[in-house]
Amino acid sequence: MTYGLTKVAPYPNSEAKHPVVERDTGNAGAPAVNLAGARLSFGDRTLWDGLDLDVAPGEFVAVLGPNGSGKTSLLKVLLGQLALTSGTAQIAGADARAGNADVGYIPQQKAVDDGLPLRGRDLVGLGVDGHKWGIGFRNRAKRHKLVDQAIGQVGAYAFADAPLGSLSGGEQQRLRVAQALVGDPKVLLCDEPLLSLDLANQRLVSGLIDRRRRTHNTAVLFVTHEINPVLPIVDRVLYLVDGQFRIGPPSEVMTSAVLSELYQTDVDVLKVRGRLVVIGTGDAVDALGSAGGHHVHEDWA
Repeated sequence: MTYGLTKVAPYPNSEAKHPVVERDTGNAGAPAVNLAGARLSFGDRTLWDGLDLDVAPGEFVAVLGPNGSGKTSLLKVLLGQLALTSGTAQIAGADARAGNADVGYIPQQKAVDDGLPLRGRDLVGLGVDGHKWGIGFRNRAKRHKLVDQAIGQVGAYAFADAPLGSLSGGEQQRLRVAQALVGDPKVLLCDEPLLSLDLANQRLVSGLIDRRRRTHNTAVLFVTHEINPVLPIVDRVLYLVDGQFRIGPPSEVMTSAVLSELYQTDVDVLKVRGRLVVIGTGDAVDALGSAGGHHVHEDWA
């Protein structure tokens, strides 16, 4: 598999001191993520079939689609939590498996109980050894250094020692990014990491993820129902709908013709002041919500 020379443009507001990585992988070995002939079914329902996808080191792929289309299930396959019905899934040339140090995972922002006796620093530390049985990382000095470095990468020193439940949603999500980065992963899997965040924090978290992939050549699979916050930094889109899918640059996938074909109904994609407005799908990506179409999508893993 070959990839052309790509220079990734910096995300607006990224810090200039972090250089852009030019990736010339024309003679590279395995892609960061590889899906070949991938099929995932639950009973008689197939979420997707014949999915072939190579994600290059440093590439940013947004995964879109309605509820029940298998976006989160795709991440679970790559995390080793779900087995494919057929086909193969690999991370950095090895079969996808649970506890893979080459993978960092950023979940949705969720409310944390104010009484939880966990500091921000403790949350980040779980990224070092939280997936292991036993007493944890034995070299405490090295563990402390890894945690400190990850906290520094997301600019969270000021609140890292505060109780997690006392932090804002944006602060908590910055620490979840640090938790995903602490193991120096080759692949970042992001499951709606901007959900419930205001626009300022959406931009901040997106910028942190973009900076990481530019400075460390980390591949990113980013599940979202709203592409606009990450549109400036997306290389390709994987759009999943009712067992069908399309893969390509946003300019080729996010069009009225392609989405109308995927949804089997008339869908309009408009560009308004640099933002994409989708009308006619009847799901979360639709500017009109459920009023925008006639599709009812069942929640699925």
